[in-house]
Amino acid sequence: MPGKGDAPVLPGARAVARYVRISPMKARRVVNLVRGLPAKEALTVLQFAPQAASEQVYKVLASAIANAENNERLDPDALLVSEAYVDEGPTMKRFQPRAQGRAYRIRKRTCHITVVVEAVAPAAPTKAASKKAAPAKQTTPAATESKTEGAE
Repeated sequence: MPGKGDAPVLPGARAVARYVRISPMKARRVVNLVRGLPAKEALTVLQFAPQAASEQVYKVLASAIANAENNERLDPDALLVSEAYVDEGPTMKRFQPRAQGRAYRIRKRTCHITVVVEAVAPAAPTKAASKKAAPAKQTTPAATESKTEGAE
């Protein structure tokens, strides 16, 4: 299935929560934390985020991971949060009585939270990474003692 500009489309899944009773600006703060992270790491970040919106975003992300696992047969450990955005939903208008018979409008904002996860192939270790992983030369205790004795 060709995508935009005939670029290869990575397998993935998405989940949408609509009419969530949180201000879109507050939800965007939380969504910006997890965009581009591996899915399991993003769940951990959301679990410990102090914002109230993190609970709703956590549920949407968990749903997207479950969709990828059950519908697309993807490995949940190889998923990446490729897209995450918050759109504005309808605003409920309420009125609060004020002094001298006036009415004050209160806007109860809602939002739509969308999270898209994609499967990524595990990156093969490069030559530079394998050199860093090689253990350093170990020196014997006798060699280090002779070096320290000569320095004194």
